[in-house]
Amino acid sequence: MSAYTTANVSPSAIDAARQRVAAQLKIELVTPSHVEDNEKKRKEVSRSFLSDTITVPTKEMYEYAVNSTLGDDVYHEPSTLALEAHVARITGKEAALFMSSGTQSNQIGLRTHLRQPPYSVLCDFRSHVYRHEAGGISFHSSAAVTPVQPTNGHHITLEDVKANLIENDGDLHAAPTAVVSLENTLDGGIFPQSEIIAISEYAHSHNVAMHLDGARIWHVAAETGTSLRELCDPFDTVSLCLSKGLGAPVGSVLVGPKEFIRKARHFRKLFGGAMRQTGLISASAAYALTHNFAQLPRVHALARRLQAGLEYAGVDILKPAETCMVFFEPKSIGSTVAEISRRAAELPEPLGVYSGRLVVHLQTTEAAVDDLVRLVHKIATEKRAEGFVKPSKQVKGATAFKYTSKL
Repeated sequence: MSAYTTANVSPSAIDAARQRVAAQLKIELVTPSHVEDNEKKRKEVSRSFLSDTITVPTKEMYEYAVNSTLGDDVYHEPSTLALEAHVARITGKEAALFMSSGTQSNQIGLRTHLRQPPYSVLCDFRSHVYRHEAGGISFHSSAAVTPVQPTNGHHITLEDVKANLIENDGDLHAAPTAVVSLENTLDGGIFPQSEIIAISEYAHSHNVAMHLDGARIWHVAAETGTSLRELCDPFDTVSLCLSKGLGAPVGSVLVGPKEFIRKARHFRKLFGGAMRQTGLISASAAYALTHNFAQLPRVHALARRLQAGLEYAGVDILKPAETCMVFFEPKSIGSTVAEISRRAAELPEPLGVYSGRLVVHLQTTEAAVDDLVRLVHKIATEKRAEGFVKPSKQVKGATAFKYTSKL
């Protein structure tokens, strides 16, 4: 007989016990001030330069999402299936698979390519799959990585690939290159499509697969006017993030051949990534595709405004704003990132500055950009008054930047 039998326990005692368990389980996350709290969070996000992953759903996105279908993605979820079919169509691929994150999408994509070690993945040494996915390539796929430092300082070239690709020529000492994984954008920089095509042709001629971490490929399409199909065509598989750039709350999509995606779906289940009622997040992603892509040119213009303002203040720009990111070094005005971060947080309306990388996103406001530039200009003025002598060099763009209000 089970130790948990209730045969000799009165119904009233069982009911009281159930009520005690139910009381222990209760939790209230929606506070009486949740509307005001969310508005505060939206304002905080609008003044943070941490990342474009911090964007939050708008009221309109919420309203659209709550009307989505209620299926189970392990079995049949209509909204998710429709989203997958749509992303496959616009990228020119046979099939697609919705994932919970860009890291999951990249890692499952690479794992599906990689069949039997030894093998290696060639990528830029700065790439997300190598530096920011917790060593996933070695852990999930038992693969070596060949990290390449671009000779031009911006993007890997065909010559870089030729110099580093390991051919499967019978050398027992090496792990042959099985996949070339590129990233576009990388650190906000646009990878020239002509170079991608040249690398793709060379890789495929050596029976090496091509994977794209296209987390921010939307920015490339928005800046250049190039279709997603054309941008993705040189690659066998592409990972596209919906929460970076486009502002969906969660999700990425892996696209590729039909049989490849079938196997990737199996790996998603194996890794615990299969989800249930995904209609809400699929609908949010659909809303982002429909309404937010068109806002990206404004984001790029705001990033360039930020860059010009920092240059006007005398700050060195390490990497210019090709899309949504600006990399800066304030030593040229006698300051540090830590000082700027601290003083930005102390403003009456705080700004979020966390590193030398500033990311402009859909919800960044012009006021946030202007306030940051004013702060940096003020710090530069103070440093000069304290005796700091700026190194003698021409500040690119300094004369081209104008503000309508006084700095």
